[in-house]
Amino acid sequence: MPKLILMRHGQSQWNLYNLFTGWVDIPLSLTGVDEALKGGRQIKDEPIDIIFTSSLIRAQMTAMLAMTVHHSGKVPVVLHTGEGKLEEWAQIYSPETQAQTIPVIRAWELNERMYGELQGVNKAEMAKKYGAEQVHIWRRSFNVPPPSGESLEMTAARSIPYFEKAILPHLQGGKNVFIAAHGNSLRSIIMKLDGLSAEEVISLELATGHPIIYEFNHGQFIKQQ
Repeated sequence: MPKLILMRHGQSQWNLYNLFTGWVDIPLSLTGVDEALKGGRQIKDEPIDIIFTSSLIRAQMTAMLAMTVHHSGKVPVVLHTGEGKLEEWAQIYSPETQAQTIPVIRAWELNERMYGELQGVNKAEMAKKYGAEQVHIWRRSFNVPPPSGESLEMTAARSIPYFEKAILPHLQGGKNVFIAAHGNSLRSIIMKLDGLSAEEVISLELATGHPIIYEFNHGQFIKQQ
């Protein structure tokens, strides 16, 4: 039966510096690179037919690094659908080579939640300025957004419909899907898959670089233990 693999990106450079990141496009730290490779080794024997990532480089790096250790030896190829010459000139003319690739689709809908006026600001400094309780509410509540930013509820309002429209049909068609994305976009999707309440999802923690695997069986998602 087809499988769905979810992986939160490895530690980013701003995770290392304890800064709110959100939609700022920051790469992985060296630790994050190691985490992505470690996560890749955990899924190296899982068949993968298609990859989805967010539009942010830290998620894309995680997917690419994870695939460098995959047993298939297949090469991820980023698709540029609707991007003019990037799509037109990126044709593969060898059927044999094409068969040894895995398509990669980038989607902003899978991006981290946008942290608004907190982006680029130190988390400890924000706790001193606004109080630890208020910062905790911004970070962990379901429907309270940070100033000019998104709540988890707002993130779910874009990530879940995208999952249902763009990703689920591949699973229904028998394909194995790998998603490399972010803590909050993945929490939103897991909320849907596991039927979590708003109260339950706010306590859900996802480790960086750690794969979560579901089997898709007759329309039901079954998490592997």
